[in-house]
Amino acid sequence: MEEVIEVAVVGGGPTGLLLACELALAGVRVRVFERRSAPVRESRALTMHPRSLEVLALRGLEERFLSRGRPLPGGHFALLDTRLDFSVLDTRFQFTLFLPQALTESLLEERARELGVDLRRGHAVEAMRQDAEAVELTGTTGGQPFRCRARYVVGADGARSAVRQLAGIAFPGTDGTRTSMLGDVTLGTPPAAPFLAITNERGNVAIVPLGPGVHRAIVTDAEREGTPLKEPVTLDELRASLQRIAGSDFGIREPRWLSRFGNETRLAETYRAGRVLLAGDAAHMHYPAGGQGLNVGLQDAMNLGWKLAAVVRDGAPDWLMDSYHRERHGVGHALLRNTQAQSALMGFTPETLALRELMCGVLKNPEVNRRLAEHLGGLDVAYPALELPAPEGAAPLLPDWTGRRLPDLDLRLSAGDNRRLYTALHPGHWLWLHSTEATRPAPRWEPGWAPRASVLHVSPTGGSERLRGVGGLLVRPDGHVAWAWAA
Repeated sequence: MEEVIEVAVVGGGPTGLLLACELALAGVRVRVFERRSAPVRESRALTMHPRSLEVLALRGLEERFLSRGRPLPGGHFALLDTRLDFSVLDTRFQFTLFLPQALTESLLEERARELGVDLRRGHAVEAMRQDAEAVELTGTTGGQPFRCRARYVVGADGARSAVRQLAGIAFPGTDGTRTSMLGDVTLGTPPAAPFLAITNERGNVAIVPLGPGVHRAIVTDAEREGTPLKEPVTLDELRASLQRIAGSDFGIREPRWLSRFGNETRLAETYRAGRVLLAGDAAHMHYPAGGQGLNVGLQDAMNLGWKLAAVVRDGAPDWLMDSYHRERHGVGHALLRNTQAQSALMGFTPETLALRELMCGVLKNPEVNRRLAEHLGGLDVAYPALELPAPEGAAPLLPDWTGRRLPDLDLRLSAGDNRRLYTALHPGHWLWLHSTEATRPAPRWEPGWAPRASVLHVSPTGGSERLRGVGGLLVRPDGHVAWAWAA
């Protein structure tokens, strides 16, 4: 009888690797097909945002990344001079972590192999057919054909996703209207500031250090923004644009990577088509403003992983997997809207430059700054209630908690010891938090399948004061609240 694996993930970038880790942690047999024969050396993304660091902390992985990255106290919106202050955010990770994507992929691959993920490099998926029982993938590796049947397939294979196209999922949006240049280079006379951002009527420039002797220069030249995306960037072109916009070429030489990118913006019509699902850039394509693409992809993977595992391994109903589109499609839409807004603000007309000046003043308002930092940091996402059967029991539910992300609360257990909330979620299970202050019984949970769940009895005193008045919480494996009930 032909082997049918449980889940095939197409794409071995950060999104696909984290998803594979989540599935393997739950005991799902997962195989990753990556068309590249070796890990990439270039890094499109350079930062991890607070919520992505929380996602890693939910599984006890954060120290691997923190030890290799550099914390930065804020971020930017459209390269405005007034920076976003992440130090005020409600999280243990009040910063962005400067960490090249190549290193992020390496660390996630290391974790995937620890969990026994079957990662197959040099495998290009070229055809796909699904029936009522499984999905058949065919393609080539080393010039030879390969074939695989899987109960479910997830496309995490980038903005030009073969899986999305083969599944017939529409990808509506807007065509690109401008292109920008990127160069990882040596600078003979680098700027004194660790982050240089210049915008004027001639274009904009951002320069950041990548490591010893290497800087990244990102340039949008008003005279060159109509250059076709496929036209290769040259060092002379980048040098001339830097000189024109910034008044210096900073002694640019020794290019390690030159690339051109645009502001084409698209969102998959659905994140699920039968047994095929999409995650990361396969589901959303946008201008890379604020470094959000990689981060939203990791958060897609966290949302999908436990749900897909519950369907495959625990007999959860199909509606649980449908909730993935319901919860993440709106996040993708918000991502596109804010990157489009940033793209517009990075223009060079007198009107846009005046708007930039006004927005710099607006962002000096602490509340406005904080809300925008929460949005870019991924901390403001709240989901609608899951379609769980109505709970039985006398305890009234607290609807304002439903769907909210929980920070990594300090808990005082009933036995008297202390524990952080996220440590209880490391196995990837649901979590019941029962308060010793509760005077009513907890609601009975009969979801219709056999979810894995842990239990903690906590005291609202000596730990997180947020739990005062709360009798308990049912916490999803991704750290969002499914139910909260009164004490």
